[in-house]
Amino acid sequence: MRRSIPLAAVLTLGIAVTTAATNASAQEPSAPPAPAPSAPPAPAPSAPPAPAPDGKAPATATTEEVVPPKDPERKVSLEPKAAEPRAPGRVTFDVDPVADGALIAVSLGFAGVLDLINSTGEIRPQQISPTFDRNSLIAIDRAAISQKPDPNASAYSNVGLFAAVSFALVDPILSGFRESDMQTGLVDGIMYAQSMSLTFAMTNMVKMAVRRPRPQAYIDAEAHQADPSYSNSTTDSSLSFFSGHAAVTAAVGATATYLAFTRSPHTARPWITLVVAAGLSTFVSIERVRAGAHFPTDVIAGSIAGAGVGVLVPHLHRTSEIKQRRVWVGYAPVDRSEGAQGGTLQLSGFL
Repeated sequence: MRRSIPLAAVLTLGIAVTTAATNASAQEPSAPPAPAPSAPPAPAPSAPPAPAPDGKAPATATTEEVVPPKDPERKVSLEPKAAEPRAPGRVTFDVDPVADGALIAVSLGFAGVLDLINSTGEIRPQQISPTFDRNSLIAIDRAAISQKPDPNASAYSNVGLFAAVSFALVDPILSGFRESDMQTGLVDGIMYAQSMSLTFAMTNMVKMAVRRPRPQAYIDAEAHQADPSYSNSTTDSSLSFFSGHAAVTAAVGATATYLAFTRSPHTARPWITLVVAAGLSTFVSIERVRAGAHFPTDVIAGSIAGAGVGVLVPHLHRTSEIKQRRVWVGYAPVDRSEGAQGGTLQLSGFL
């Protein structure tokens, strides 16, 4: 039995076949269709892109190959190169709360006990002989017993000492604000306290050991030469060497100057600090001599001792340089194959 196909279906099928053939011939008019590959080929390995000279991320290569620059510094060489000098760092200071606190407490306690002992009068002062000749004194000290002591000079020297101690209390606070660091202020405060406490203790020890009469004691002894019953009974009258006022003032000034030159080396601050510290120490020293409390050599020695302590304390707390061992001790045993005993001890170091 024959089945007839409608004419509309035949026309539709023919149009679809003709359109497909036309599209295929428009894409590849002359090349025959290639068989599909069974598996895609593996991509070839490529070298990683070289870093950019300026340190930024390298650009992604598209079609051209990236070639690294032929810089001489990229070559490998076994020749040693000189190290570049390090940039100077900022000087800092460190403290040990336990060790430094104990040193301050011991110094203050020792000085305080000596003051208490001196106040009891149990230590008899040195007596000045009625036949003592003032020309036997050092030349610069003779004027101290030839003058008339100023009753206000002692108060002036106390004001100068109070100003120095007040600065030692205020300067650590200012350092904390300048450095924007509270720890800096605490470190400076401990160093100031250590300078003053060590100077205080050293002064009382030397006073007790030397027991030099004050100029006022010489003046009083000369005024009572005709009185055989006169004697100097005050312990403080025999504590002239050296001046505690001058020592403490110089210690504070030296510490302040050291810190100023260290923290602000290229400004006017350290020079101003140096001038003010030297002027205040000189003022206090002169007033102590004018008061009849000390000889010129007493204030000179006190200023030198205080300034030495004031410089030494902050210098020993510096942390700017690498701490190295300055002394090495080594021991090497001898060859014991022949029955020898002992060894070699070596001590070396540098200054």
